[in-house]
Amino acid sequence: MVILELKDVHYTHHNKYHDVKAVDGISAEFRKGKSYAIAGKSGSGKSTLLSLLSGLDVPETGEVLYKGKPTSKMNLDNYRKLNAAVIFQDFKLFPLLTVLENIMYPMELCGMKEKEAREIAVGLAHKVGLNDKLFNRFPAMISGGEQQRVGIARALTMNRKLLIADEPTGNLDSETGKRIIDILIRLAHEEDCCVIIATHDLEIMNKTDKTYEITDGRISI
Repeated sequence: MVILELKDVHYTHHNKYHDVKAVDGISAEFRKGKSYAIAGKSGSGKSTLLSLLSGLDVPETGEVLYKGKPTSKMNLDNYRKLNAAVIFQDFKLFPLLTVLENIMYPMELCGMKEKEAREIAVGLAHKVGLNDKLFNRFPAMISGGEQQRVGIARALTMNRKLLIADEPTGNLDSETGKRIIDILIRLAHEEDCCVIIATHDLEIMNKTDKTYEITDGRISI
């Protein structure tokens, strides 16, 4: 099932000196149950493309369609809360919340009662390999790999099926990074998620089901 589709998407960054065509006529589709790599060097348009996929921005022309509906016609805050989650390279955990509280946060933000949010958070934590002894620790007290697992568990809240990972292993050692990618690939195949990973790592590209390479705002398959 196609969950996300881009149709002839264009986006230009404007400033008072010049215009930069960051995304130049990209068309692509992403399916549930599959993993994808978006590969490109700095300045290739990769970051702009991720912003469009995750609903942080909308195209100037063309369409980004989530389940057939243009994101430009959605409430983008709700799109991110309920449908599209971003997993960041630098984790972006709340430093004064515990591991479990970080995972619970999106659910409580959407009005879920604390008891229910806690039960779901525990299940998601176990799913990504976090053990109970970490639950009451703060992010600074756990390893980078564990922090990234917290970020992945948080992304799975609200039953979101679109996970967008922005260089998720960039701040991890190679062995920990491999384990994180294996978790993301498994979530795609076993939990029917669509996982999109921005990367420049050839090993990650070889593990995903499909790679889109972006150069000067255009993609090749």
